[in-house]
Amino acid sequence: MPARQRFTKRGASPATHQQVEQSEHSGARLNWLRAGVLGANDGIVATSGLVIGVAAAGAGNLAILTAGLAGLAAGALSMAAGEYVSVSTQRDTEAALLAKERWELETFPDEEFDELAGLYEAKGLTPELAKTVAEQLTAHDALAAHAEAELKIDHEELVNPWHAALASMCSFIVGAVLPLLAIMLASGVVRVPITVVAAAAALALTGWISAWLGKARIATAVARNVVGGLLAMGVTYLIGSLVGMHLA
Repeated sequence: MPARQRFTKRGASPATHQQVEQSEHSGARLNWLRAGVLGANDGIVATSGLVIGVAAAGAGNLAILTAGLAGLAAGALSMAAGEYVSVSTQRDTEAALLAKERWELETFPDEEFDELAGLYEAKGLTPELAKTVAEQLTAHDALAAHAEAELKIDHEELVNPWHAALASMCSFIVGAVLPLLAIMLASGVVRVPITVVAAAAALALTGWISAWLGKARIATAVARNVVGGLLAMGVTYLIGSLVGMHLA
């Protein structure tokens, strides 16, 4: 079977072992960061919007608490289930790609060797050096070499759907607790403004954390989180107010 053509970035030097490990750790960290930040943001926005909408309709503390707890439970379980399904699909895809690569290595070893050497040559190595690198990597662990260079997968550390589901569920609960506590501890006409301020502060914090860990622009991440959350709370407050006026 002729070696398949791959499109790679030309001019890049091959990564050292340390750089590969750093890339793998960064990928794992970003995966956890994505699940954690999304869960926390959803918990903050969904719960604050829910309780603010119910409060705007004129409901009492018991109704607000019931709605908030129900939203917290439903949201946390929904986040966990969604993340589990998503990451499980990713893991199944990676496993299928690795199985296909293992079969190709067993069936067409020469073509796969030429393909691996070609990948490193496309990254900027001379043909002689690319062949030497391919020989050493193939002798050490052919599947790992192809998984890293061709598939960008660490075949020994596939994504874990249970970890992602647990991270999403726990972060959603943490995010949901703050606006729920804020609206329950406040009273009278100030409970909605206090909840809005608490939720906005929490969203600013999650935006700052995500930008800091991901080495992104902090101002952009914070503004994106806060503006999106305020918009959601404004919409639910308007809906609650209209419902309350109609029922009154």
